[in-house]
Amino acid sequence: MVKKIVFILLAAAFFAVPYFWKPARDYAPGIAVISGIIFAVLWGNPFSKFTSKITSPMLGASIVGLGCGMNLLEVLQAGAHGLIYTLIGISAGIGLGILTGKLLKLPKNTMYLVSVGTSICGGSAIAAAAPVLKAKAHDIAIASATVFTLNAVALLIFPVIGHWLGFSQEQFGYWSALAIHDTSSVVGAGVQYGPTALEVGTTVKLARALWIIPVTMFLSVFIADKEPGEKNKIKFKVPWFIPGFLVAAALVTWIPAVAPAGSFIKDLSKYFMIVTLFLIGSNLSREKLKELGLRPVLQGAILWIVLSVVWCTAIWFGWVNCSK
Repeated sequence: MVKKIVFILLAAAFFAVPYFWKPARDYAPGIAVISGIIFAVLWGNPFSKFTSKITSPMLGASIVGLGCGMNLLEVLQAGAHGLIYTLIGISAGIGLGILTGKLLKLPKNTMYLVSVGTSICGGSAIAAAAPVLKAKAHDIAIASATVFTLNAVALLIFPVIGHWLGFSQEQFGYWSALAIHDTSSVVGAGVQYGPTALEVGTTVKLARALWIIPVTMFLSVFIADKEPGEKNKIKFKVPWFIPGFLVAAALVTWIPAVAPAGSFIKDLSKYFMIVTLFLIGSNLSREKLKELGLRPVLQGAILWIVLSVVWCTAIWFGWVNCSK
């Protein structure tokens, strides 16, 4: 009973403290995810079944809420501008993932799941690719835990590195969107860095997430194992929060009367996302950590480090146009 009360109080605190105390806002996302991990590993998540189900819709709702404070035309411009960069990054990431996966002699499905999760959008990409590849629960768990662990690290260190390098908010928004796997961590890093970084990062990251569709089609046609006589069945899902984000941005852009309410919803969504990050962290149990294994983590880490360094270098030297 005490464990449940403490857990609920912590979740509430990660909304209330940054909402009422401005200095906490820069650090709350990173502290939230780390606190969730520490709580789950040391004490155990008392609501593990509930939080594992609720975090995905909470993440989606937070992203849609962020769209309530953005101009649709600027969103589309930034998304289109970042499309070529996301294509380059995803192609390089999956190619490098296959190479490292084969060198490390990883199981086929684990190799592809870690590759798409790292290259596109973390857990959403893994969830979309898993049924196409007919991946087993163990493969999905390993890939998800690997990608999540690296996301948690990125959420903590990216803002620090960005400030150290003197990145503008636009530059950091692009870097986080192109190099961090999961949308939640991109949003969390953007919240810490600044409002423009949050807007640019979220928009470009959602454009990156759209590549789930062609990549899943490719896996279905060319990679997935098929039974004798089985025809290609192209299955894919677009995360519902992408069209939801665009609809929210369209409403506040084309109906000026709702703009004040949209701005309020956007602000609330930032703090709702911090609570979501705490719950996401609490889903990483000791059992999941034991499942990881060295080779999948090594593959994911190599991909993440290479892509992060390459994009950081490209942005630093001005090879990526980061104008909004």
